Amino acid sequence: MDSVDTVANKSEDTIVCYAPTMITTNGVWQGDNPLDYSLPLFILQLTLVVVSTRILVFILKPLRQPRVIAEILGGILLGPSVLGRSQGFANTLFPLRSVMVLETMANVGLLYFLFLVGVEMDLSVIRRTGKKALAIAVSGMILPFLIGASFTFILHDQNSEALGQGTFILFLGVALSVTAFPVLARILADLKLINSELGRMAMSSALINDMCAWVLLAIAIALAENDSSSLASFWVILSSVAFVVFCIFVVRPAITWIIRRTPEGESFSEFYICLILTGVMISGFITDAIGTHSVFGAFVFGLIIPNGPLGVTLIEKLEDFVSGLLLPLFFAISGLKTDIAAIKGGQTWGVLALVIFLSCAGKIAGTLLVTTFYQMPLSEGFTLGLLMNTKGLIEMLVLNVGKDRKVLDDESFAIMVVVAVVMTGIISPIVSTIYRPSRRFVPYKRRTIQTSKLDGELRVLVCIHNPRNVPTMINLLEASHPTKKSPICIYALHLVELTGRASAMLIVHNTRKSGRPALNRTQAQSDHIINAFENFEQHAGCVSVQPLTAISPYSSMHEDICSLAEDKRVALVIIPFHKQQTVDGGMEATNPAFRMVNQNLLANAPCSVGILVDRGLSGSSRLAANEMSHHVAVLFLGGPDDREALVYAWRMCEHPGTRLTVLRFVPGEDAVESTMQPTSDQNDPRILTVETDNSKEKQLDDECINDFRIKIANDESVTYTEKVVNNGEETVAAIRTLDSSHDLFIVGRGQGMMSPLTTGLTDWSECPELGAIGDILASSDFASTVSVLVIQQYVGVLPLESIGTPDSPLQADDDPMNRPAPPRGLAVFY
Repeated sequence: MDSVDTVANKSEDTIVCYAPTMITTNGVWQGDNPLDYSLPLFILQLTLVVVSTRILVFILKPLRQPRVIAEILGGILLGPSVLGRSQGFANTLFPLRSVMVLETMANVGLLYFLFLVGVEMDLSVIRRTGKKALAIAVSGMILPFLIGASFTFILHDQNSEALGQGTFILFLGVALSVTAFPVLARILADLKLINSELGRMAMSSALINDMCAWVLLAIAIALAENDSSSLASFWVILSSVAFVVFCIFVVRPAITWIIRRTPEGESFSEFYICLILTGVMISGFITDAIGTHSVFGAFVFGLIIPNGPLGVTLIEKLEDFVSGLLLPLFFAISGLKTDIAAIKGGQTWGVLALVIFLSCAGKIAGTLLVTTFYQMPLSEGFTLGLLMNTKGLIEMLVLNVGKDRKVLDDESFAIMVVVAVVMTGIISPIVSTIYRPSRRFVPYKRRTIQTSKLDGELRVLVCIHNPRNVPTMINLLEASHPTKKSPICIYALHLVELTGRASAMLIVHNTRKSGRPALNRTQAQSDHIINAFENFEQHAGCVSVQPLTAISPYSSMHEDICSLAEDKRVALVIIPFHKQQTVDGGMEATNPAFRMVNQNLLANAPCSVGILVDRGLSGSSRLAANEMSHHVAVLFLGGPDDREALVYAWRMCEHPGTRLTVLRFVPGEDAVESTMQPTSDQNDPRILTVETDNSKEKQLDDECINDFRIKIANDESVTYTEKVVNNGEETVAAIRTLDSSHDLFIVGRGQGMMSPLTTGLTDWSECPELGAIGDILASSDFASTVSVLVIQQYVGVLPLESIGTPDSPLQADDDPMNRPAPPRGLAVFY
């Protein structure tokens, strides 16, 4: 049976007749055209939408455009503005009879996406939001709303559908005043402003703005449906409030009961998950029946899901499918409704340009009023105003509802879609061009272990990628011998990759009053890490732990670490090596991006850095209830990094359960002669500089070693040995002779040192960031499976390229405190 489309135009209504039973085809061999049937046609439409959107995302990526821009443009591309102008294309791929199926699936995707947005939001952030963010959000809505209201007299066609002017004002005002929270978060991440003071202020203000937009949207829908009856509108609003109250006081406790019935650590049953997903549909049905939009019910239902593993499970099961496959259908539908040709005449295009300009100006002016009152720099206020102009899903939802309710005609709808695309599209290029965040230097002297007081607090920032890093980290910290005289303050930082979703963006700046980070899709790991460190704090004594979570892209993750390290004035940052031990004793990379984080950290850290190669630092050999036995070996070749490693091991050897072996490699006569042979002009100032630096470093090495030997002269748990070697081959041979009873090797990275004892070792180095000796100890070819801590002493900011060239000459002054400090980043949390 062939489908027949009969279209009759009466007034502005379009009537489409089609056979509802034509869902699946009998096949082309039976003479059927698959495009005449709804299911194959829908599959083709979905494929076309996703492919076109992904292509545009790829094309616009160099321009730093958020994904929502590509999705809106993809819909416009397929609509009547571009490809849809061809009747053959429109009638074949997007015939009128297919719009109902397409729009139904798009709304299902929108329903579940906004449910996930609700799940990912933490309303406690609003309660903790400062007055400044609240004022920026409010002022940033009022002026654009008033501007939108003034334009209704120009855009509203008084002779068309006779909805009241008030409803039109409300829809247009909401569309112009809203700020898209998830889109703004992605833009801030791409601009590396997510952890800046400006970024935190923008995120907090956008969250408040988003919540206000939802309230205004519900009111606007109620008025649009019942424009002629104020009593009906009142009942719609009252019913919506009752629905919210019912969800909070009835549905939420029921979901909490479900969570309590699931044992900790176990996954939720399929029955509970299906029950909640069905609840999303029921909530949408109720709010649609009330008279508001179905997405309002789904969003509220998501908000009441308690923070915890249930939310994590729901996000992991739904997010990729909904946001990657179904949500683009909503933008495709918006594009099919957008006809740029409806914007006719130079006067209308002039109005469009004026709307864009005044809307941006209204946001910026409203924001500047508040920032000026709070004495923020003018550049920051202007940039913040630009960022608050970000548009996205919420505005498109407002416009689509207005179009469906016939509040907006084709021309007004097209104008507002173009406004949304232009306003959002210009933000990233302008902000990246005009705004350079100011960095303040935080002066503090104890940036190294060597300069820290022996009887003072030692501050350590411990970075964790996953729970597998935790046991060895905790055992290392316990072996660091915290005492009442010299306690250890630990900042346990869980590093999470920013995926660009709203949940991640919200959590970056949301630590709970107990010190716990806000929940996210990796909450199970975060809970494990936090519980382990809090348990260590309770049982270790003389240890204080502050657990934190930083969520950022790997490209800027080192900035978060450096900012927090400087803000907390730590002396040592310990971060895991990017490789982990396999079952057969080898080493394999868990995530190559971790290596980039380590390299960037070494180049920019404001304090000393330790990279921990984890092969299992056992804590099972215990002497007493709170005492563990460790055998630590320090390999000392000389230089600031080796001195830092020795001082840290010196602290550890004071632990009653720690035995320390220090092996110092001393150059033999052959080694000295080889280094004295010039490779170029003896008067070359570079050679003289290197020789002078090496001479000074040797003097400092001797002083450090002599001081160490005097202090441990009567300590039987410490063994000091010197080994004469002439080249790198003899150094490796000497290291291989060490017995396998050691639990941990501590070595300096050797950055900036030219030593004959490592000659040739860097030629085959796999991981230059570990230095010559550290790379050998961490390699899979090394017979011993002992954990390794590679330490780099703070000597100022290093060029990133030097991370791969550990034999480059030392160019800085000898005293670390006289060397330039790195520029201060901005705090990760507040």
